[in-house]
This record gives sequence, C-alpha cells and structure tokens, in this order.
Amino acid sequence: MLSRTISTKLSNCTSLQYLDLGMNFFTGVVPDLSQLSQLKFLSLNLSMFTGRFPWKSLRNLTRLSFLSLGDNPFDKTPFPLEILNLQYLSSLYLSNCTIEGRIPETIGNLSLLESLQLSINYLVGEIPVGATKLINLQMLELYDNQLSETLPVGLSNLVNLAEFDVSTNLLFGDLSELRGLSRLESLHLFENNFSSTIPEEFEEFKYLRQFSIYTNKFTGELPAKIGSWAEFEYIDVSTNYLTGSIPPDMCKMGKMKKLLMIQNNFTGRLPENYASCTSLIRLRVNNNSLSGRVPDGIWSSPNLGITDLEMNQFEGQVGRNIGEAKSLAHLFLANNRFSGELPMEISNASSLVEIRLTSNLFSGEIPVTIGSLNKLSKLLLQDNKFSGAIPESLGSCVSLNEINLAGNSFSGQIPESLGSLASLNSLNLSGNKLSGVIPASLSSLKLTLIDLSNNMLFGRVPQPLLLVAYNGSFAGNPGLCADGSKDLRECSPVSHKSCQVKLAMYCFIAVAVVLMFSLSYLLFLKLSKIDRKSPMNRGSSWDVKHFHVLKFSEDEIVRSLTQENIIGKGSSGNVYKVDLKCGEQLAVKHMSSAEILPKERTRWPEYEAEVAALSSLRHMNVVKLYCCISSEDSNLLVYEYMPNGSLLDRLHTNNISMDWSVRYDIGIGVAMGIQYLHHGCERPVLHRDVKSKNILLDEEMKPKLADFGLAKIVQSGKVMDSTHIIAGTHGYIAPGKLLYAYVITKVKTIYFNIYLRVNYKFCPLCLSQISGAVLYL
Repeated sequence: MLSRTISTKLSNCTSLQYLDLGMNFFTGVVPDLSQLSQLKFLSLNLSMFTGRFPWKSLRNLTRLSFLSLGDNPFDKTPFPLEILNLQYLSSLYLSNCTIEGRIPETIGNLSLLESLQLSINYLVGEIPVGATKLINLQMLELYDNQLSETLPVGLSNLVNLAEFDVSTNLLFGDLSELRGLSRLESLHLFENNFSSTIPEEFEEFKYLRQFSIYTNKFTGELPAKIGSWAEFEYIDVSTNYLTGSIPPDMCKMGKMKKLLMIQNNFTGRLPENYASCTSLIRLRVNNNSLSGRVPDGIWSSPNLGITDLEMNQFEGQVGRNIGEAKSLAHLFLANNRFSGELPMEISNASSLVEIRLTSNLFSGEIPVTIGSLNKLSKLLLQDNKFSGAIPESLGSCVSLNEINLAGNSFSGQIPESLGSLASLNSLNLSGNKLSGVIPASLSSLKLTLIDLSNNMLFGRVPQPLLLVAYNGSFAGNPGLCADGSKDLRECSPVSHKSCQVKLAMYCFIAVAVVLMFSLSYLLFLKLSKIDRKSPMNRGSSWDVKHFHVLKFSEDEIVRSLTQENIIGKGSSGNVYKVDLKCGEQLAVKHMSSAEILPKERTRWPEYEAEVAALSSLRHMNVVKLYCCISSEDSNLLVYEYMPNGSLLDRLHTNNISMDWSVRYDIGIGVAMGIQYLHHGCERPVLHRDVKSKNILLDEEMKPKLADFGLAKIVQSGKVMDSTHIIAGTHGYIAPGKLLYAYVITKVKTIYFNIYLRVNYKFCPLCLSQISGAVLYL
C-alpha cells in the first residue's frame, strides 16, 4: 500500500489511460488532474484523501468510462455537475464521499451508465425522474441518504436492473413501479416508510436471490412462490404488518442462508420444507402467531447458528436430534407452549452460547450432562415446570454469566460448584423449593444481581452476598438470618447442639400452631355457612382455567377472600390481596355475585372480555393473568400483585414525588404495552380505557396495563362483540367509538396521547420523546 501525498508531477503523464490508486493511505488532497485528458479509468476510492476534490479537472477527462472516488473524507460538496459531461461513463462510484443536496435531473444524460452508486451521502429530495432514462443500468445503489417521496414514475423502464438498493432513506408509497423489473437479483428497501402490499409479480422474479424490506409498513401476504426459482439466499421482512403463512419453497434450490421474519402477524405452521434446508444459518420468526410443532429437521440443522422462535404459539418437544446441531449458538424458544423434558442430547450441541426457554411448559430435570457446554454464557429457564435438583455439573459451564431458573420447582440444595463460575454476574433461583444453606462458595462471585427469594433456605447469608442484594433478594425464606441486615433476622451465636434443640422446638410449635389454626378455621367455616356475602361459600365447586404455571390451588385463593384483605372496590366487585404460602402475593378480582345479577346470567361481559383479552397476552407491560376461577355464581380473576398501586395513586393521592426520568420510563412502558396489544398479538386487543388509574406499577416502578373489562378483540377486520354503547372513561373515551360501531386500532393512540398530555404536561421534553413512540402504536 502507498502512503504520503501524490506528487503534482502526475499531471505530466499526459498519455496515461489507466490510473488506479485505490485502497491506499494517502494524505492531503488530490492534485489537479486536468492534464490527464486520455484517462479512461480513474480509481481513487478508499485512499484517505481529504480536502476539496478538484472537480473542475473532470471537464477535460471526457474519455472516462470508469470513475471511482468513493470512501474518501472529502469536503462536503453539492453533486458535481462536471460529471454530467462524461458521456462515455459506464460506472460511477461516489458513495461515502460527502456529497449533499439533490441528484440533478440531468443525470439521465449519462445514457451509457451501467452502475450508479451514490450511497452513504447527504442526498435529499426525490429520486429524479431523469434517472429512469438510464435504461442500461444494472446496478442502482442510493442507500443511507435522506431521499424522500415515492419511487419515480418510469422506474419500470430500467428493465436491465439487477441490483436495486434504496434502503435507509425516507421513501414511502407502494412498489408498483418495480413490478416489471423481472431481472432483479437483489432488492433492498429496508428502513423506509413503504406501505401497501407486496406485488404478486415478485413471485415470478426468476433471478431474485436477496430480498430485504424490514422496518417498513407493508401489509398483506407474501407471494406464495417468492424465492422459489433462483438460488435464493436470504429474505428479511421483519418489523412489518405482514400476514398469512410463510412461503414454503424459498429453499427449493438449497442455497438459502437467512430466513428473517421477526415481528409480523404470520400464522400457521413453520413449513416442513425448511427441515431439509441444511444451508440455513439464521432462522428468526419471533413475535408472530405461528403455531403447531416445529419440523424435526429444524432442531438438527447442521449450519444453523441461531434458532429464534420466541413469542409464538409453538408446541411439542425439543427434538432429541438437537445434539446434531453443531453450529447452534443461540436457542431462543421463550413465550411459547413447548413442553416435555429438555433432552440430554442438547449437551452435544457444543457451540451453544445462549439457551432461552422462558415461559413455556417444560418439565423434568436439567440434564446432568449440561456441564459439557463450556461456551454457554446464558441459561434462562424461568417460568416453567422444571423440577429435581440443580445439577452440580452446571459449575463446569465456565463461560456462564447469567443463570435464571426462577419460577420452577427445583428442589435440593444450591450446588457448591456454582461458586467456581468466575464470569457469573447474575443468579436468579427465586420461586423454587430449594433448601439447605446458601453455599459459602457463592461469596467469591462478582455478582451484580442475586435473587434466592421464596425458597426454603435456612442458615446465615454470606456477608458478601448482602452487598449485592436488593430488598427482596432473600425474602420468603423464614429460616435465613444475617448480621446487620434490616431485611433478615439477626443470627444467634449458639452451638450446633443448641440449634438442633431449637429447631426441634420450633418444628413442634409450628405443628401445634398449624393444628390449632386448622381446627379454628374448620370451626369458622362451619359457623359462616349462613354468611351469603362471602364468595367462597356460594359455589359448591370451582372451575379453574390457568394461563401460566400455578403454584397455588383455588382453595388457597378462596380462603383469602376476607373483609380484611380487600384493597379496592369497584362497580363490578372487590379486589383482594392474597398472600400465598410460598411468600408470593397476588391480586384477586371478585366480580359481582349472582345475587345482584339477572338470574339467567351468571357471567357478565366485563368478566368475559377481561379473560378473553388477557389469557393469551405475554408482555412485560401488560398485567399477568394467572388464571380465572369460576363457580355457578362467582367469578374470580387472579393477577400478579402490583405493590406500588396505580399511577393515579402515585401522582395524586400519595405524598411521594416522582422525578421525570421515572415518568418518562412509565410513559415508554405504557406505549410499548399498547403497541403490543395493537400489533404484537394474533388478535389485536383494544383496551378502550387507558388512564392513570388503569396503569399499575410493580416494585421497580415498571408500568403494566390493567383493567381490560372494556377491552375488545379485533379479528379479520372486525371488533368482536361490538356494541353501540360508548365505552371508557370521560376524557379517555376511544374516539373511534364516537363515530363508528366498530373500533379501528389506529384511532386508539389518540386517547393515549390524552393520557400523555395529562400526566406529562409539565415536562415538554418527556412529552415530545414519548409521543414519538406513539407513531408506532
């Protein structure tokens, strides 16, 4: 590679026809080139030239057919009009060389151009109609600029175009001008504002190999035969509003490497054809409404590096052939309905870096052979039905930095071997049945988060762990103690023998107390049979429909519905706080009893709407509905408990200030929740009553949308169970209901804006930033 500056003596080479100084490390400016009038080929790209390029020199280089000046940090300049005189030019590369302004209409005068590349500049305005005269163009790249408006009329004239890339601009409109470009091999339109449907003609593009349209607003279905003719390499249609099924034949020629369809509304099964697509290296279809079993060959695909099926309704088991997936690094299956045991063969997938199985129905034990996964950095199995002991071999996964096994039924002791995981910084074993003492070996870890709450641990908490713990890290373990901790009892300096005696005494007292309370409770039940106001006395049997893994029974819920546990009252009934034996807390809404309803109805619309709306929702900003419990004349809804109450309480009734960063985070969280309701579900849900009273706050002040009693579900362009009665709270009523009997989801953001302006009116910056998020609702 050459360096330093170019001598001005270069201008003496008046007979020079070919000059290639590209890909070097020159300094300074490009000298005057006007004397090199015989030049046909000039390449200076990627050579670190600076300053102002001598554009006027080009007036004399009329023989040029190839000009490449890109990837140099020249001074910013408008499009150099001198180039328009180069009538023999067939290839022009000016990408990434600081050109600003508009592309001139007269670009069409360069009639011999076959390649035009102006990407990564500061170009604005529309793509000129003059460009449609360049009928010899085979490559047109304008990506990463600020071009706007629609695709120019006449673009269909470029019938020889093979590569078209206008990604990362501000373009909008439809793709009708591309219908006739049947020679396209590569089409990139991502990160714009295009809308409408994908033209059916695209399925007849027999040379198409690359198709990327992610982050737009496309709707409708993908053409069924798209990608089935040529050696199709990849498709990325993520973050649109596409529906229907996944085209089945895109790997027909066996060359497909990437199938990316994240965050759309695709339905149906994953086509069986992709089970034999051994060329795949990335499969990502998360955040759709796909269902059924995963084709068996997907699990063992030899080149797949990432399998991402999260946020769908897939079911069945992980195939035992997953051990054959030698390239698999990321296995993402969270928020589905997968079940069964994690196969032991997964330990043979030696490239695994991350396993994310959160919120499924997996059961059984973690394979004891998991220690062979020495590249594994994250093991996230929370909210499943796993049981048995945590294997000691987990300590052999030397790269682990995050373990989350919360919300399962693991038992036994915490393995000592976890203390040898030098890279571990997050350990969450909460909500299990773990017992014994906390291993002292954990003290050597450099943890930033530890949560061992709601287990059956006892003994002294190692002092180093107290330094990284938060208030609830060890809650729900009555046997734990610590010195100098305000959240745990003090440890008593007693002998081992004394501890055994005291433990026996405590057990005896506990058994006696339990028996006494049991007898008292039975007596209370007998005496309270005549009390018809208690919801637990009216139904002879309970019907439970659960939507998450439950750690409680209906009897435990019903017994807690007493007067002293009422935390709220509404028009449809009372809300109770329930403390479970395991240490967790729930909120239970008891809908009005049958005695105050017409005799022919035992369930009323708010109850059915809330169950229908929440039963299938899975989002961090939507309150979790664990189950519904009903009898002949009582209806109960069991939710997660929100310790910080509603946003209304925090803003108006409590003497607790909220800084603007917290309010900002709450606004963003509510916006993400509404976006999920409108576009992230199989059937969009319209809340219809978003207000501060219906926004609940968890212990970390994260917002969750609640009270779906007025919600409606949209399906096939209709709103289920529509009514002509205006629904919602005055000031927050969905504007769609004021005009039509059916509600349109896009209208819902209007009254969310009302909520924003009410709660953020004194922070214009917060309001403007959050309002930006509303555009995507």
